[in-house]
Amino acid sequence: MEYDEEIDKYLTPLVIGVTGHRDLVPVEVDQLKSSVAGFIAELQQRFPNTPIQVMTALAEGADRLAAHVALDAGTNVQAVLPMPAEIYKEDFDSSASKADFEALCERCDVLALPISATELDALEPSGPNRNLRYANAGMYISSHCHILLAIWDGVQSDKAGGTSQIVYFQHYDRLPGLAENVPRSSLFLTDDESDLVYHILCSRRKSSSSGDTGRTVQSSWFTSDRDSPRVESMPPRYIRVFEHHDTYNSDVVRQLRRNPQWRSTEADPPPTPMYDAAARIRDFFDVADMLADHFQKRINLTLACIYSLAFLTGLTFILYSELAGFDRLIYFFLASLLFGTLLAFVAQKREWHRKYLDYRVLAEGLRVQFYRSIAGIFGEGYTKFAYDNFLRQRDMELGWIRNVMRVAGILTDAQAPRTDEVGIHFTIDHWIGTELNVGQLAYYRIKARQRSRMNRFIDTITLVCLWGGIVIACILAFFLHDRGDDVRDPLIILMGVLPLIAGIAEVYTQRKADRELTKQYQFMSRVFSNARRRLDQASDNEERREILQGVGDAALSEHAEWILVHRVRAPEPAGF
Repeated sequence: MEYDEEIDKYLTPLVIGVTGHRDLVPVEVDQLKSSVAGFIAELQQRFPNTPIQVMTALAEGADRLAAHVALDAGTNVQAVLPMPAEIYKEDFDSSASKADFEALCERCDVLALPISATELDALEPSGPNRNLRYANAGMYISSHCHILLAIWDGVQSDKAGGTSQIVYFQHYDRLPGLAENVPRSSLFLTDDESDLVYHILCSRRKSSSSGDTGRTVQSSWFTSDRDSPRVESMPPRYIRVFEHHDTYNSDVVRQLRRNPQWRSTEADPPPTPMYDAAARIRDFFDVADMLADHFQKRINLTLACIYSLAFLTGLTFILYSELAGFDRLIYFFLASLLFGTLLAFVAQKREWHRKYLDYRVLAEGLRVQFYRSIAGIFGEGYTKFAYDNFLRQRDMELGWIRNVMRVAGILTDAQAPRTDEVGIHFTIDHWIGTELNVGQLAYYRIKARQRSRMNRFIDTITLVCLWGGIVIACILAFFLHDRGDDVRDPLIILMGVLPLIAGIAEVYTQRKADRELTKQYQFMSRVFSNARRRLDQASDNEERREILQGVGDAALSEHAEWILVHRVRAPEPAGF
């Protein structure tokens, strides 16, 4: 599917990270190119709304082979260089190889991982420091891709940053000798969508008796699954994740074409170099927030219609059963019942409820990611980032949300730590805000008050209707039991209608989880209030970053709880 340039920047690509051997066997090269091209074409065909992006370090051999194939297919390539290009180029022996590298850099989006002056001075032509840079690049690519393409002979190796170790890192988030001391999350045993490897089996010149000896190239999907680690077709659980990703991109295109004049309501960013990297997160947040609002309105209207029809259905039944001459009401009863069921079915079929929840959680996750990046708060090295454990305790299908956040953070996650204060104060002023009308503190306070008032109103209506029905029942039982139908019938109808209103109001409130949401708003209001107080008292920027880190963790955790509460409350035809 083709898009115009303005829409294209809001789409989230499916990122293929590349790792592989440098010393490929020449007679296998054509087979390998064909396998890589077929792999990319299959993904494009299966997920037509999602652009493909290849991420590679542009080393000789497998990295460049994949880059050339992708560029020839019109696919975007993100080059992640382990060091500045001029220094990296020294690793290539021939002038032809250096020229090929330079030509590829001109056709790719180039991102050189940051390196300190001390590290640069210690970067000898070969040895452990240089291997460490290659390992960092491999881990960075693995951490930000959705599928790792491994052009690999399948032989395990202890070489730091080698293909074998990068595949191991993709599966287990550990790299022996390098990333093995990174603290594990308590959720590391949950299902993980980020361990997917597409393995193209190849030969290596150094392990072959002849440089011209090759093998028949074979491919398989390789995961950390205990029972079936290697399969011919992509496992269904990953397909579902990518389908949600593809549906999201489709919704992005549809909404931007319908509403080309939409604008974000977030504050303008600070004029700091950090924003240049964070702009991508801001773009993704803007469109996710717009989609969440769109589907929230749709699902709220659906629920209002369904429960209004439920009330009309109940009222029609009462009138039909109690009053003579209203036989035709059975048709209205039937129409209300069928229309309500149909509306719930359409909402379920088109996944309005799931989309609203997913897109809202995505937007809030991106909000946290954006402000953290502006404040200079990052993960640990090139291995752990804010999104790695977000929603991990939920259904694996929600992994598509982490996939979007991985793409959004490609530039910011590669930034060197910053010490300037501009981003920190911008984050405090616009994200934390004040109790008046700025930031999340004001938002949660206002929402908590509004929800509390609404809950009290619903409780009052429910109580009045319930006791009204009881009072009328008592009047009919003790005072009007011998009166005629012309007096009793209106009261009997009212006696049935009032509890009906109370019941529908209560069920509607439960379906929207208003009471649970009110408690969450109150909790987050206290969190942001405490954060604001601590930030105002903080003595240095390091302490402020620590507080902002805690606020972000609390916000991500609360968003995960929010989606858990609401996912079980989708409109269902059987529940009408």
